Formats: sequence, structure tokens, C-alpha cells
Amino acid sequence: MNGHFFHTAPVDLSTLYLNSVTNISLWVLIITLGKMLIDSKQTQQQLELLEKERIKNELDYLKAQINPHALFNSLNTIYGHIDKGNQTARNTLLQFSELLRYQLYDCGAEKVNLEKEIAYIKNYILFQRLRKDDQLTVSLDIKEIEPDLNIAPLLLVVLIENAFKFVSNFSDKENKITINLFTKDGFLYSSIINTKELQEPSTVKDANGIGITNLKRRLELLYPDKYDFTSTNSNDLYVTNLNINLS
Repeated sequence: MNGHFFHTAPVDLSTLYLNSVTNISLWVLIITLGKMLIDSKQTQQQLELLEKERIKNELDYLKAQINPHALFNSLNTIYGHIDKGNQTARNTLLQFSELLRYQLYDCGAEKVNLEKEIAYIKNYILFQRLRKDDQLTVSLDIKEIEPDLNIAPLLLVVLIENAFKFVSNFSDKENKITINLFTKDGFLYSSIINTKELQEPSTVKDANGIGITNLKRRLELLYPDKYDFTSTNSNDLYVTNLNINLS
């Protein structure tokens, strides 16, 4: 018996190929659309987060604009209550007021004029001198400063503050802070040296603490490949050198 119970239709390879490509393309399209929807949702969430952060920063900025006025009014009130015969206290408060004014108002810009920053440093040193006794000698040597150079604010003062914080307090020998600043060909060169006592390891660690860490991070962000910072901690001296290309 030669009859066939099953008959198979000839396969159209072109149709099979077309159907396969269509199915694959459809799945790829569905997956792609799903991925795009997920990415879009994540992007929208990130944008909303950034917008909230922007609003918060703007509100904080507005608060900062209000608070200084109240603070300066308070300082003026304190100044008025200091006896006129106590000229030292009145002058100290005025110096502090000038330091605060610079930090609150002038340091809002990304860069400030270098000469203005140096004027702030001079006021800062005078203010710190009032807190130290006569056994401390402070030498500030500022050579020629090229005009029209700008610098990110409050960089050098971190090193100077560190010097005042960790300077020695000998009763039988010299206690000294030496600060040298000058510019040449658009470069700022600075050196800050302070005498120091033989300190415990924990104190040495503090000398290179959060202030120096933040300074280094700011330098990396603001002056990548345009600065050189070194520090040397010996038995009797702490030396920092910071050179920045300001051009």
C-alpha cells in the first residue's frame, strides 16, 4: 500500500525567515521601549532631585543674605556697649567685623583679586596677634605682587591659621611665624613657617587635619595641574609651601 497518511506542505524559507526577523524585531522593540521608559523615569527622578537641591541651595543663599545683616547689627550693638576707654576691645571688634565682612560678602565669588585677599590676610594676622602674647614674633614679607591677578578666596589663610594654631609656646626661646608671599610671571609663591614643640603623634596628625585635607581638595578642583603643595614637619619647624599658577 503506497498511500501516505501525512502530507507536508513545502516550507517557504523566505516566509519563515521574514516571520523570524519580524518576531525578533518586535521583541527588540518592546525591550528597547521598556528600557527607554525605565531610563526616562530614572532621569526624571534625578532631575526632580536636582531641582529640590537647587531650591534648597537658593533658600540657604537667601538665608545667608539675611543673617549677616542681623549679625552686623549685633556687632554694632556690642561695639556701642564697650566703654570708650577700652580702645583695645573696640579695635579688636572692628577687626573681627572686617574679617567677617570679607568672608560673608567678598568670598561669594569664585575668584577675588589677589591684592584684596592679601589685605584680608593682613587683617587676619593682626587679629590673631591680639590673641597671642608678646613672646610670639610674626614676620610677614610680601614682595612685589603683580596687578590684576585673581585667586580663589581663603586658600592661604588655611595655612596661616594652622601656623597660629600649632606655633610653639616656649618660655626660654623664640616662638616665630614667618610668612613669605610674592608673584612672578603669573605664579603665586607662598611659604609659611612656624616654630613648634616636639609633639605627640596625635598632635602631628591634627596639624594635617581637616583644614589641610579640604585645602588640598579645593586645589585639585580649582587648579588641577596648576599648583604645587608641600609640607615638612621636623622636630622644631613646620613648613608649608604653596605655589599656584594664577595666569
